[in-house]
Amino acid sequence: MSFQVYIADKRYPAVGLDLLRKTTQTTFLTYLEYGEDSLKEIKNNIKGCDGLIWNTHHPLTAEILDLAGKILLLCPQLKVISSTSTGFDHIDLGEVKKRGIPLGYARLVLNNSVADVAVGLMIAAARRFKEGVINTESGNWELGAQWRLGQDITGSTVGIVGLGSIGQAVVRRLKGFDVAKFLYCGRREKPEAKTLGVQRVSLEQLLAESDYVILACPLTDETKELINANTLKMMKKTAVLVNIARGGLVEQDALYEALKENRIFAAGLDVVTPEPIPKDHKILSLPNCFVTPHMGGATMSNLNTKAIIAAKNILLGLEGKPLLYPVI
Repeated sequence: MSFQVYIADKRYPAVGLDLLRKTTQTTFLTYLEYGEDSLKEIKNNIKGCDGLIWNTHHPLTAEILDLAGKILLLCPQLKVISSTSTGFDHIDLGEVKKRGIPLGYARLVLNNSVADVAVGLMIAAARRFKEGVINTESGNWELGAQWRLGQDITGSTVGIVGLGSIGQAVVRRLKGFDVAKFLYCGRREKPEAKTLGVQRVSLEQLLAESDYVILACPLTDETKELINANTLKMMKKTAVLVNIARGGLVEQDALYEALKENRIFAAGLDVVTPEPIPKDHKILSLPNCFVTPHMGGATMSNLNTKAIIAAKNILLGLEGKPLLYPVI
């Protein structure tokens, strides 16, 4: 039996497409990942699919699920969905679950590459790379080191909010930097923490004691704007905030004010709100805020691996088998 699989964005890698085309018909929906035009194209062309690969940052809503599944109550044609991302806060899990549709994702793929970027952001923000590049390129390179003094990682206390697989990978990398103490906070104890030498504390203690605060937790109702005007006041004036998770974890206006007034030393952000962020956004004007365009997982190896996992999730779901990495 031939199945129809829709892929939300045409930039899906050929290595995954080759797997799908052996047993299914595949249809791409759009090239454009952002903007109302691409979302309109998706809605106009998604009707009547058996499998859906959601490789876009557009929210997957009840409306789109209804369109994809034809007449939902009488003909629930949509049998399986897979995201190519490691997160799924852009998918309405309640609506997917209500329809009884298996949902897969690309679990564990990005751990190492995102951890690499976390360390890079720590160094870039703490050592004032943005200011240095601006001064160098503008011809204002000043002699002497006094104007560009930064913060050391050696001997520091590093606090990680969310000691999941990415947080653990960050700790392993930082072991070579002679960090004095690692702290973490989270909803439950992590058995790996003891082996890694990481102490569990409250969020309040972590913020008060850490020289570096690394956000590596999922975005949920509980963690939304976890870093806000109140929690920023708990941090050291010399602290560096690093966000490699989701922009929504941070109340961005509050962070802007804290950085502008030098109430914390610096921030390194690979995720912001919104994405893409406008070029004239005020947070980009700060010399002590180093921002990269959500590139933590952007390696060729990761891209291909995510495509393969998504394809395998879809093929297993179409056969009525358990998914490789299920969310639901």
